[in-house]
Amino acid sequence: MPRGADKAGALPPTLPLLPLRDTVAMPMGLMPLAVSQERSVRLVEELGKQPLPILALVLQREADAPAAGRADVHDLGTTARVHQVVRGPEGEGLIVLGLERVRIGEIVQTEPYLVARISPAPEIEETGTEIEALAEAVRSLFERLVSAAADLPDALAVMAQSLTRPLQLAYFVAGSAPMEAAVRQEILALDSATDKLRRIVAVLQHALAVHDLERRITSETQEEMNKAQREFFLRQQLRSIQKELGESEGEGSDAPRLRAKLGKTALSDEARAEGQRELSRLGPMSPGSPEYGMIVSYLDWLLDLPWGLRTGAAIDLPLAKSILDADHYDLERIKERLVDHLAVRKLRADRAGSRGDGQAQAPESEREPILCFVGPPGTGKTSLGQSIARAMGRRFARTSLGGVHDESEIRGHRRTYIGAMPGRILQTLRRTGACDPVFMLDEVDKLSASFQGDPAAALLEVLDPAENHRFVDTYLGVAFDLSHVLFICTANTEATIPPPLLDRMEVLTLSSYTLQEKVQIARRFLLPRQLVVSGLQEAELSLDDGALRAVVERYTREAGVRNLERELGTIARKAARRIGEGAAAPVRVGEGDLHGLLGPQRFFPELAERIDRPGVATGLAWTPVGGDVLFVEAAAMPGKELLVLTGMLGEVMRESAQAALSLLRSNARALGLPEKPFRARTIHVHVPAGAIPKDGPSAGLALLAALASLASGRRCRADVAMTGEITLRGKILPVGGIKEKVLAAHRAGVRTVVLPRLSVSQLEDLPDDVRGALRFVPVGSAEEALAEILESVPATVRPAVAPEARM
Repeated sequence: MPRGADKAGALPPTLPLLPLRDTVAMPMGLMPLAVSQERSVRLVEELGKQPLPILALVLQREADAPAAGRADVHDLGTTARVHQVVRGPEGEGLIVLGLERVRIGEIVQTEPYLVARISPAPEIEETGTEIEALAEAVRSLFERLVSAAADLPDALAVMAQSLTRPLQLAYFVAGSAPMEAAVRQEILALDSATDKLRRIVAVLQHALAVHDLERRITSETQEEMNKAQREFFLRQQLRSIQKELGESEGEGSDAPRLRAKLGKTALSDEARAEGQRELSRLGPMSPGSPEYGMIVSYLDWLLDLPWGLRTGAAIDLPLAKSILDADHYDLERIKERLVDHLAVRKLRADRAGSRGDGQAQAPESEREPILCFVGPPGTGKTSLGQSIARAMGRRFARTSLGGVHDESEIRGHRRTYIGAMPGRILQTLRRTGACDPVFMLDEVDKLSASFQGDPAAALLEVLDPAENHRFVDTYLGVAFDLSHVLFICTANTEATIPPPLLDRMEVLTLSSYTLQEKVQIARRFLLPRQLVVSGLQEAELSLDDGALRAVVERYTREAGVRNLERELGTIARKAARRIGEGAAAPVRVGEGDLHGLLGPQRFFPELAERIDRPGVATGLAWTPVGGDVLFVEAAAMPGKELLVLTGMLGEVMRESAQAALSLLRSNARALGLPEKPFRARTIHVHVPAGAIPKDGPSAGLALLAALASLASGRRCRADVAMTGEITLRGKILPVGGIKEKVLAAHRAGVRTVVLPRLSVSQLEDLPDDVRGALRFVPVGSAEEALAEILESVPATVRPAVAPEARM
């Protein structure tokens, strides 16, 4: 049962008060005290005149400030009897015996020393198995702490084992174990002996854990120091042995090779200083050191780069033009722009040389513009770069950026990483062996950002003529001059090139090839190349013009010529096989032989078959791989007045369909349609090739034509294709990509193209044979467009499947 703590006689109402700094006096314990405050010194002098005086001891709240009032000390303190006053050269002191815990009241006197009212603060000392267990735990932990701590005498553990009263044990351990004064004050303030012992258990466990960790850290540190010292002595002995044997830089060392190479390479001042610094670190280093290999690899990269190695010859404009003409058919605008570029370079170089200040003007005058070839696959973008390099007498370098998502692929990796190396730019220049190649960056529209950075942002420095003369690769850490490099980028579309990157480039657009252009390219370039690949001589295969045109029309349908070259390769291989089996040369291939060589016809003129009933219209679409023909189908059925859209249409195209339907309903009479078309009807609009996403406003006119055809019962003309954006007022707005769309219409056999009036200017880029083969109808309103698109009389709906095609 709880009982009150024993008292050491009746307490007076007031006692002298001695504030303590960073220490707490515990009851039932003997302790020395040092005195330094002026009031405290006067109190000690007064106590020295009395026999066994009693005073109150209390912890100050702030150790650095003298206690001048009640607020400066804690609420609970300890009464103590002074057993001895000590005077020495270092100051006054006391040896006191703690008596009991008291509560500090108001300060009744401040001079010459503090006097305060006090009152008893009884404590609760329980009995039972719980407190006995806590006391035993405190004894055990305190004994372990004394054994582990060198500054605690062993006698403390013996004394703790002899104490049987839990409260006395708690105060003895709290006063003897190392802990903060605030923790001791917290223990003093607890009323229950059980609570005091629990708090002491936690403090002792923490102290033991800290001591164990400190001992482990000390042991590990000592082991590491011993290992490092051992390695140091062994390396010193190895160096001495190598020196005695004359092998400090023997045949197997990289230092002499790199030093000789450093002296021969025309590095910049910055790069030379960095190379010499790394080489000086390499000299005394053991080849077995991990850092040795990193330094050797770094110096190899630094010295293998083409510092100042230029290969460009004097520019011959007639020769350059003849090379471009020999390598590429048509592309007159592109070739004219490239020849203009070469002419400017030649004139600038000649005049700089005549002034004799070429070196002074080099940083500004020799910076190359960044060209970007944008066009569908297979239109000759890469081969144009190779022709430019040949025309300029430069080497050609190429790297593909498609799918690159790490900025380090451009800027290089930090040398701290294992396997680090420079970025793709410097890697390619090292392989090329020149600092002024024609450098093609393929597929810049397919870069992607990730948590590893944005490679497009890293390319900004590479492609900016104002910055790339001091390009710093992260791996090398020194500037390399890229201003002499002629960078050429390629892309399939401008839409996915980041705007800051696109702003640094001059875009040259390559369009789809026409039928005539494909035939000429096949005859001049593709077929001779496939003859060589197949081991044939020119006279061993004869492919007439009709067969060549049939291959283009019936077996390929693309913007470029890659599939066409594959089909010609198939024909050449078949011819090589026949000759190998003993057939007489030449092998002649006509239009009738294609089925046996290439298989059944793959593409058919389908416009007439597709436009077989009202509600079907032929639209024109632009894609990154060229233009394409787009069919729009509409059907009506009884039900709610609802518009259903299918075919994987994007948000803009869905809005265009809704706008077309609203235009028809609100302007039916003006458009020559029945009143209230599609009343109590559900309208279903479908665009075939449903697995391919489609979007954009240019299909608005085709959507309008399909709905108008369905409402009027008049078919759209089978040889008419259309493009244009519509408004609710019936206006036809201009759209882009007209050239690609018209070329797609021409490939599909369209005869008439309806397009916005404000887009007619884009027709100037069309080849003459395409403009001559098509009729163009510019329109500005829905009324004009529908008058040209719809047939004049309603049609009888034909069955979806022809009778002869039914099974």
